[in-house]
Amino acid sequence: MQKLLIILSLLLAFAQKTSATEKYEIRAAWITTIGGLDWPASKATSAYGIKRQKDELCRQLDILKEANFNTVLFQTRLRGDVVYPSLYETFAESLAGETGRNPGYDPLKFAIEECHKRGLELHAWIVCIPIGNDRQVKLLGKSSVVKKNPDMCIHFKKAWYLDPGNPNTAGYLSAIAKEITTCYDIDGIHLDYIRYPEDGENFPDNKTFRKYGKGKDISQWRRDNITAIVRRIYNEVKSIKPWVKVSSSPVGKYNDTRRYSSKGWNAYSAVYQDVKLWLKTGIQDVIFPMMYFRDNQFYPFALDWQENKHGRWVVPGLGIYFLKYKNHEWDINEIMRQIYFTRRNKLDGQAFFRNEFLMKNTCGLTDSLTNKFYSSPAAVPPMTWQDSIPPSPPCNGNISYTADGIALKWEKPDSCKEDISYRIYASTVYPVDMDNANNIICLKNSSNGFKYTSSDYDNLFWAVTSIDRFGNESCPLELNTPDSNEPLVCVNKLPEIMEGSSIIINDITGIELFRTQNEPEKIIKKLKEGIYKIQITSPDNKIRNITLFITDKYR
Repeated sequence: MQKLLIILSLLLAFAQKTSATEKYEIRAAWITTIGGLDWPASKATSAYGIKRQKDELCRQLDILKEANFNTVLFQTRLRGDVVYPSLYETFAESLAGETGRNPGYDPLKFAIEECHKRGLELHAWIVCIPIGNDRQVKLLGKSSVVKKNPDMCIHFKKAWYLDPGNPNTAGYLSAIAKEITTCYDIDGIHLDYIRYPEDGENFPDNKTFRKYGKGKDISQWRRDNITAIVRRIYNEVKSIKPWVKVSSSPVGKYNDTRRYSSKGWNAYSAVYQDVKLWLKTGIQDVIFPMMYFRDNQFYPFALDWQENKHGRWVVPGLGIYFLKYKNHEWDINEIMRQIYFTRRNKLDGQAFFRNEFLMKNTCGLTDSLTNKFYSSPAAVPPMTWQDSIPPSPPCNGNISYTADGIALKWEKPDSCKEDISYRIYASTVYPVDMDNANNIICLKNSSNGFKYTSSDYDNLFWAVTSIDRFGNESCPLELNTPDSNEPLVCVNKLPEIMEGSSIIINDITGIELFRTQNEPEKIIKKLKEGIYKIQITSPDNKIRNITLFITDKYR
C-alpha cells in the first residue's frame, strides 16, 4: 500500500507537469535580415567573417530550439535583393557590407540545414511589392528591377514598388518563389507586404488601371490584383512541392468588425488585401496577421480571423518590439494575455516580431516562454487539406545501453517510398501517450537512430513514429514493453489485451468490483476517478497485474 501511494504521488506530480501545452501549436519567430536587424551583425568579408556570421545564426537557432519554437520565418528577399545566389536579383548589402557582393557561401542553404538539424521548419520570407527607397535602388544600380523592368515599377513617396496591376508582376514574384522552392529544401514560402503601400488610395497606378481595369471599381481591381499574385505564387509552389506551406503576413485587422472600428488601418480597404477570400478559396495554408495592437484593437480582430479561417491556420503575429520601445513601452503582461487568449480561443499558435527581442530576453519574455508557455515541445500540425494519409510506421526497433545513456535504432519500412522523418517519445507510463506533448523527446529526427545521453532513462518506455512532409504521423513503433512479471502502471488507458482474456477489476483495497472479458474501452468509461488494481488473465493462463489511475482531467 505504501509503495502504491508513492507511485500515485509521483504520477500526480507528473500529471501536473503535463498540463502545460497542446501537442500541436505553431511557434514562429521572424528573423529579419534587412540592415542586419536580427541577423547578421557581422559581415562576411573574410573566412573569419563567414564563420562569425554562421556562428551567430547558430546561437540564435539554439536559443529558439531551447525555447521549444518550431518555425523560423527567415527573410530571404529584402528590397529587390536576396540572401542566396539568384538568377533574378543580387545579394543584399547586409551580408557582406556591399550590395551585390557575394558573401562566399549560401546563407539560405546554411540556414535551412541548421534549422533542420534542430527540428525547426524554415519558411523563406519574401518581401513582395516594395523594391526599396531611392538610396537602396541607387545602390542596386543595373541589378535593380527598376532598371531591368521599368514598366513594372512605380515611384511613390521616395520609394519604388512593383505595380500589382501590371500582369508581369505576378509572373516576376512567382518566378522568385519558384526558384527558391525548386533549389532549396524549404518548408514554406512566406509572403510579406503582399499589398499596396500605406496611403494606397493615392498610389499612382491610374495608367495601369486604364489599361487593365476593364470597367471595375478601382478598389476592387486592386484587391483582385493582389489576389491574383497570391494565387499565382500558391499554384506555382504547390505544383513543384505540394508539402511546402504558403503563407502571408497581412495587416492585423481584416476590416471593421460589427462592434469595433479598425480606425482606418485594415487589410481589406486600406491596402487591398482580401485575405478572407484567400482563405476561403484555399490559396493560403496559414496566415500570420501582424496583430501589433493592444486591448480592443487586438482581441476582437483575432476572433474575427479565427471565425473566418475556413479550415486553414491563423497564427497571430505579436508585436514584442513594443516591449521597452521608446514611449510605446508595453508591459510584458500584455504579451502574456495575448498568448493566453490565442490558446483559449483555439488559434493555431503565435509568431513573434522580431527575433532580436527574443534573443535579448526582453522583459523576461524568452524565460517566460521557456519555463511556462513553451515548457514542452509542440509540433506543427499536419496539413491535412493537402494530404491526410499517414506514412507506414518504422520497424525492427531496438534499444542498446551505452556508457552515457541509451541508443535507439529502427528501420524505415520497405513499403514507405516517400521522404520521412521520425518523432521520438518516452514516458514512465506504458503505453506511451503520443497526445501528451511532455512525452516528446525529439520532434523531428532525420536519421534511423537516436542517442539519449542522460542518466535519467531508467523505467522509461520508448516509441518512435514516422512523419511525412505534410506532417502526418504514423502509428507508433514501441521500442520496449514492460516485463510481464512486474506490476504495470497506467493512466486512463489499458495496454493492448489479447483476445479472449478475462479481466478482474478491484478497488485499491483489493475488493473485486466486477469482471469482464476483453472490453478495455468499456472498463475505462465505467470507472470513476480513483486507483484500481486490474488483473488480466490471457487464454494461455498468463497473468498481468496493473495499477490503473483514472483522472477526469486527462480522460
